[in-house]
Amino acid sequence: MALNMNAIGEKIGPFSKDYSWKDAVLYALGVGAGFSNLEYCYEKDLKVIPSFSIAAIFDMLSQFGIKSEVNLAGILHGEQDLIFHNPIPTEGTLTTEGEIINYYDKGKKKGALVVGKSETRHSNGQKLFTSIVTVFSRLDGGFGGENAPKITVEFPDREPDFVVEESPGADQPLLYRLSGDIFPLHADPEFAKISGFEKPIMHGLCTHGYACRALLDNLIPGEPEKARRMACRFSKTLYPGVPIKILIWKTEEGKAVWRVLNAENDELVIIDNGIFEYGDIPKDEIRYDNQVAIITGAGAGLGRAYALELAKRGAKVVVNDLGGSRDGSGKGSSSPAGKVVKEIKKAGGEAVANYDNVATPEGGESIVKTALDTFGTVDILINNAGILRDKSFLKMEPENWKAVMDVHLNGAYNVTRPAFKVMKEKGYGRIIMTTSAAGLYGNFGQTNYSSAKLALFGFMNTLKLEGQKYDVKVNTVAPLAASRLTEDVMPPEVFEKSKPEFVVPMTLYLCSDRCPVTGNVYNAGIGCFNRAAIVTGPGAVVGSGDEIPDVDAVAAKMKQISSLKNAKEYFQLNDQVGDVFTALSSPPEEGAAGGDDAEEAASGFDSVAAVFDAMPGAFNAGAAGGVDVVFQYIIAGSGGGDWSCAIKGGACTIESGKHDKPTCTLKIDAGDFLAMMSGKLPPMQAFSSGKLAIEGDIMKSQLIEKLFKM
Repeated sequence: MALNMNAIGEKIGPFSKDYSWKDAVLYALGVGAGFSNLEYCYEKDLKVIPSFSIAAIFDMLSQFGIKSEVNLAGILHGEQDLIFHNPIPTEGTLTTEGEIINYYDKGKKKGALVVGKSETRHSNGQKLFTSIVTVFSRLDGGFGGENAPKITVEFPDREPDFVVEESPGADQPLLYRLSGDIFPLHADPEFAKISGFEKPIMHGLCTHGYACRALLDNLIPGEPEKARRMACRFSKTLYPGVPIKILIWKTEEGKAVWRVLNAENDELVIIDNGIFEYGDIPKDEIRYDNQVAIITGAGAGLGRAYALELAKRGAKVVVNDLGGSRDGSGKGSSSPAGKVVKEIKKAGGEAVANYDNVATPEGGESIVKTALDTFGTVDILINNAGILRDKSFLKMEPENWKAVMDVHLNGAYNVTRPAFKVMKEKGYGRIIMTTSAAGLYGNFGQTNYSSAKLALFGFMNTLKLEGQKYDVKVNTVAPLAASRLTEDVMPPEVFEKSKPEFVVPMTLYLCSDRCPVTGNVYNAGIGCFNRAAIVTGPGAVVGSGDEIPDVDAVAAKMKQISSLKNAKEYFQLNDQVGDVFTALSSPPEEGAAGGDDAEEAASGFDSVAAVFDAMPGAFNAGAAGGVDVVFQYIIAGSGGGDWSCAIKGGACTIESGKHDKPTCTLKIDAGDFLAMMSGKLPPMQAFSSGKLAIEGDIMKSQLIEKLFKM
């Protein structure tokens, strides 16, 4: 099976993992910590060993394998580089997103390298660490790619400054694997022998954890938060119970090199090319240095608050405001925008005022031209300008309808179009639309305002697709903030608590280069933030799809049609249309799930037996030339059983029971088997997580995906 060349650059995740102090302590015990390192093992004043990071996101290593389609019979952890941005809290949720960044070809019989990079953030908003992992796949070389660049780590020609001797226990892997790496190579004697080892081996990352402890104890004792980077290459296999030596050389202030030896034979380097960097934590804050931001309606209220904070954090700001009245009437004034610019400059920032009207195409072009002429580019656009002309619907004269549309909806179009052109050409941009709860949920007397605000939702939904390729992210904020527009709309006590500054953090985050999302809407105000979305219920298919159903048939299914149970959010129109055609091609049977009282219908196969009944029909005879194998399935749990699948002479034979001489045997729980066959559980993830055990000729098991199109 060849490497998937299209996987490079494709986003993987985000994946989230909840953890507690017990997970951090379990990891510490797994890498040899104890009473001598009580700060890592006791919940009182607990600190987290930095190398816990790679164990906590071990599933990402599996994802790199799944995405690249490596031959899983020949994979090893080759290199690991961890960059620490902030200390790891003792509990919370980790969210990780990554991608494969390169493949290297060492030659047909020498293997290949798969390099993956990921970033992990904590639920407190901090970026915790970056992981760059190299997977050595000894069976995937010879695809014609470039070889990996040679990286040399210079070790001083002198005795190490520190030599730490450790003795991992004979049962150490059984404890360490509880932190996430439950690959059977480290626990199953039979599997280890099949893989070419005399018995289960130590996890390389377990030894890595021992090394991390030694580095902390000798270079930054009691201050794991000062670890900045830990990199290495895994060189040789280590068996449990074999003692190790960790050698550490300080090369300069804040830097060291290290390696791990087999203490029974100093010639055997277990981990090499070790780099460790340490020091005080640099301040981690979102900045906009050298970025240019345009903010419309920035003469007061929210716009002013955005402008001041962006400038404080390094942005160069175009402060746009016509200076008109709340309803948009009057000739305007240069005073509001000019005052904000003076505030910014007085605080040491850079800003320029613009007084153009967003309601005209010429005004929009001129606003962007001001940014280009003054600062040379545009990175951020916040469409914030707005007016109010509230009337009940029958009193809503055409001019009041048009005036509000011209500022809110057309104004966003007029400024965004020239700004988007600049962002697309440079390959980066952040655009914010401003909607309102009135648009999302409705408000009496505001048909014009509500319509314009909800229209911006649709504007964003298409622009996010057109900007996706160019890293132009488009999101929307629905602020609850005190301003001249809301002064007589909000109750006085709410108005007092609704300072614009409460909305600023959400908007500025969406403006930053750290923002990973596009096409989202967030309510923000008084310190409360939540996401709003359009969702679609599963609904019902009425009739056969060939004939137009009558109104009575629709009426009979209105409960199912109206249900939002198991509702789904779509990213784009084609996703929803695809579901419509899928529903038409395989409509649910009468009585199937769908109403408020119905249970969720199972997707895919409804029983293990049904999978094996379907296998002959899914057999791909064209891929079976010269194949002579027998796959034995042992399915445990309720609804399980034993089945064999024999492929020979281009034919497939399925039988219940056990075969005398299977080529390989696959063992899995019934629930996991159905999840795997229904596409919810990737086979490699099932294997690497220990849910799927394979005995016999492991490599032959990879033929299954080619032989059957389930």
